[in-house]
Amino acid sequence: MTAGSNDRPRVLFVGRMRYTLPLPEWLAKKWTAVEEELDYRLVGAASLESAGNDEHFRLSPPFRPLLLDGLVFYLRLPFRLRRHIREFRPDAIFASDPVVGAAALIGRLGTGLPTRVIVEVHGDWRTFARAYGARSRGLIAPFVDLASAIAVRRADATRAVSSFTSQLVREVRGRDASAVFTAFSDLSAFTAKPTAPLPERPTVVFVGSLEPYKNIAGLADAWRLVSPRLPKAKLVIVGRGSQRNVVERLVSEFPDRVEHHEWLDPPAIADVLDHATVLVLPSWPEGLGRVVIEAFARGRAVVATDAGGIPDLVTHEREGLLVPPADPITLAAALERVLADRELAEAMGRAAHVRYADWDTTPEELAKHMRALVDATVAGSAR
Repeated sequence: MTAGSNDRPRVLFVGRMRYTLPLPEWLAKKWTAVEEELDYRLVGAASLESAGNDEHFRLSPPFRPLLLDGLVFYLRLPFRLRRHIREFRPDAIFASDPVVGAAALIGRLGTGLPTRVIVEVHGDWRTFARAYGARSRGLIAPFVDLASAIAVRRADATRAVSSFTSQLVREVRGRDASAVFTAFSDLSAFTAKPTAPLPERPTVVFVGSLEPYKNIAGLADAWRLVSPRLPKAKLVIVGRGSQRNVVERLVSEFPDRVEHHEWLDPPAIADVLDHATVLVLPSWPEGLGRVVIEAFARGRAVVATDAGGIPDLVTHEREGLLVPPADPITLAAALERVLADRELAEAMGRAAHVRYADWDTTPEELAKHMRALVDATVAGSAR
């Protein structure tokens, strides 16, 4: 092992996420804990507001025009990583997704260093080019699929966040992920105060990106069925994305019954949940579903699809109701059932609040999981 200072393994974290330096307090807590376990450097992208780089973060500024920013980031990434591997000499690389993992494997070539590559699987990579943004992105889907599958297969180790994403790894590698543990999310805004009683007005809330994989169109169709049956019910949607037109059309149809916010900070989202009866999550390939954990923290039931990693969180008829994907009729019936039965919603909300503790991960716990995976990978046992 090429140990870093204090015998900590050297680790290069790589991802597409945009960072703003200095880090916000909630994110700084995570990396402070990571630094206790790992001598790390992060290669990623900078936000428009970011103030350069620092000791740990090596961020590339946004490329102009922004339409090409993502493509240019991935095309340059193998060359950036090769330089950082030679300079930093990491024991391991944490690649935030299989596409980044492919870049890491390419970047490692020719360095002559025994750097291990750990590929993280947070969701179904087959949705990367098919269920986000414009339809034209589907043109690169076959290449993304191939690169991702190769990265998962050839990685020295893999990390999943749910049984669903571990199953995705198994389909490619023939075995489960090397480790399964959730990411750290700062949930302090959702635990800062006691849970609130259910509102008098039956209210559904959706929080998430307005992209095809979230099945926004299916939610709209379901609401058109619920609305005439429960004329007092309300739908609140928080999010932005390529499916915004679907939401705008729904707002125009039900101006007093549908409310849309493009963005809210965590305390405001906690307040929205407090004024809701139930959270709805109609996605079809959700890796895990952090918003479900946030709803649990506020003692709210969940109506969601029986797909992806959601069943890891929600037990049908206990913390909420699970419905088949792409079935707006069944989704509408489940929403109507919870909205119309306050006792049921309260009972599921209490069960959800109890279950929340199972998914509350601290920065220190995450850092220890990462250290254990790096140690096992470098030693060879993770293979």
